[in-house]
Amino acid sequence: MEAKFEEAFLKALKKHASIKKLVKKKVDLILENPVAFGEPLKANWQGFYSCPVKRNFIIIYLYCEACRKKGDDAVVLCHDCTATENNTVKFVLLGPHDKAYGI
Repeated sequence: MEAKFEEAFLKALKKHASIKKLVKKKVDLILENPVAFGEPLKANWQGFYSCPVKRNFIIIYLYCEACRKKGDDAVVLCHDCTATENNTVKFVLLGPHDKAYGI
């Protein structure tokens, strides 16, 4: 499984460096089985998944294969969709639950 990290995710990881080890563990688990560890999101976040890092802190990501199979790629419209392999997980956002969805 290939991992891609969006700039917003990396910036948030620097900001919340105190949970870096927890985030790495969750990223590793997500890469093992992206669908099993994430919860599919709806509405404005259709096509994305979320996974809790700790109590009120989440990772938001895309799993390219699932996105394409469900037809969500027509909604998500990634700029690099056609150049990205199915076995790619894009880590999009990281942050407190309420703030992550507001970005």
